[in-house]
Amino acid sequence: MLISEIFYSIQGEGTLTGTPSVFVRTSGCNLRCNWCDTPYASWNPEGEAKTVAQIVAEIERHPARHVVLTGGEPMIAKEVRVLAAAIKGLGHHLTIETAGTVAPEGIACDLASLSPKLLNSAPDARLSQTWRKKHESLRWQPEVVRAWIERYDYQLKFVVAQPGDVDEIEGMLASLKPEIPRHRVLLMPEGVTLEKIRERAGWLGELCKARGYRYAHRLHLELYGNQRGT
Repeated sequence: MLISEIFYSIQGEGTLTGTPSVFVRTSGCNLRCNWCDTPYASWNPEGEAKTVAQIVAEIERHPARHVVLTGGEPMIAKEVRVLAAAIKGLGHHLTIETAGTVAPEGIACDLASLSPKLLNSAPDARLSQTWRKKHESLRWQPEVVRAWIERYDYQLKFVVAQPGDVDEIEGMLASLKPEIPRHRVLLMPEGVTLEKIRERAGWLGELCKARGYRYAHRLHLELYGNQRGT
């Protein structure tokens, strides 16, 4: 498997915010989000080839019960199902962070952290029209998302750049039957700097209060800034 990085840190997003966790970041993605904060695992994937045994050995070096498979898009990584089974077999709690474009097909998982992409993710002219069309056709797969939420404990995380994004989110949620409880939906301000996050936090927090969603800050940016291995 091509692995971008493995590190021990604090979970900065979602319902497990604050939890010490080992992160396994696979390299490679089937989307090209314009605001991607890990381009080294998506736009320009880089990393080192590692076996499942090597990855597990690195995980076991750290005193953490929680493990997070992230990316890039971990669900397109070779042997991801073998790796997930090995992690679960050792008694770890496993979160899979995915855009929800690839069906789970029975993968071992305790928490499906689903982050479907909005129109605001569309890549700019740095990419060819072919890639831009591919991104748009893949970014929202309601049948795949439904397959995840029917089988696993889950959270739905959306990156919000402007107030109008919330109307788009509500349209997406409406297509997922049965109704998604609003406490399962987390709205995160888009940005890779504290200044940008804080600029959007005020109005996004008010939107969450008005509509019943959960506001999701990005704790790792507060603790470490925008740097790799955190």
